Amino acid sequence: MFRFLHSSDLHLGKRFGSFSGDLPGRLREARHGVIARLAQHAREHGAGTILLAGDTFDTETPAPEVRRQALAEMRHHAPLTWVLLPGNHDSLQAAPLWATLKAEAPDNVILATTPRPLDLAPGVVLLPAPCTTRRPGRDLTEWMDGHPTPEGTLRLGLAHGAIRSFSEDAVAGDVIAPDRARRAGLAYLALGDWHGAVEVDSRTRYSGTPEPDRFKHEAPGTALLVSLAGANALPEVTALPTASFAWRSLDLHLLEGDDPVAALVARLPEARARRQTLARLIASGHTRLAGQAALAGAVAEAAPDFALLELDETGLSTACVPDDLDLIDRAGALREAADALLAEAGDASRSAAEREVARAALARLYSYAQTVAS
Repeated sequence: MFRFLHSSDLHLGKRFGSFSGDLPGRLREARHGVIARLAQHAREHGAGTILLAGDTFDTETPAPEVRRQALAEMRHHAPLTWVLLPGNHDSLQAAPLWATLKAEAPDNVILATTPRPLDLAPGVVLLPAPCTTRRPGRDLTEWMDGHPTPEGTLRLGLAHGAIRSFSEDAVAGDVIAPDRARRAGLAYLALGDWHGAVEVDSRTRYSGTPEPDRFKHEAPGTALLVSLAGANALPEVTALPTASFAWRSLDLHLLEGDDPVAALVARLPEARARRQTLARLIASGHTRLAGQAALAGAVAEAAPDFALLELDETGLSTACVPDDLDLIDRAGALREAADALLAEAGDASRSAAEREVARAALARLYSYAQTVAS
């Protein structure tokens, strides 16, 4: 029995520049912490090797501290063996990066930088397909088909890139042949690039990123424990949890008459999980102006409990009646502004974007008026 861990897309050093405050730092540290979590899983399940199928680093020029601290952490977990494959974010085109890694890598870190077989254990050979550039434009796994190994050898493939429609960078067309494992006689083909875990066939899988970094993939981050009893045996694959943060899109559909705050409370995760949760609340349906203001206020009230909580109201239709405008003001400049915004929001001659801006402005004006009144 040969056991190993399959992971990919750690994207160490990712900047998360669209966020503010201490969140980018927390997210970067969580990615570094993945190394220790992978090592713990490997030890607990008797796996001596961890395959990282590309994009270990987020860029071709990671900061020295990102690079050196990652290698130091891997060295700390010897005798576990780490195999690093160049991906599209840290491809071989970054020659200085891989030259520096070669000089600094500890003995238990193998750099799979050339398409040649690597002996992982007696009778176990790894066939890597390192990314030569960010978009190689060809199937880098093709060489595996014609490379012979002794009878009974356990052949493992390691690659990074698109297969079928799975590509984080929306590369058109297939790059890696979907049946490469069969063509090359691989017991298992470990893939990286797609950030969600996907089973392509019984011998081919994307592990997904161990620490999610966007709302695109709803499943929590995992690594794959792969057990192989022999060259012809089907792999036994077990997903192991690795993520410290959860990224969740929460749908909130409202009907007129619904209590938006009660609906919100019912959708939010339990209190103790919120600090490690990034949540996007997607509101849709219909509500009154007062309901929209109450929802926005409730989200603002709950936001400090979360790593991130944001509200997307673009799909929420907000109805307004004269009584709502009376709660802003019955006369004067504020009422004139409210009347003008209401007219713009319902003006069919305006673009949808302009009407949406007017609706949002009216809701904000209503919310401010209620805050002042209270």
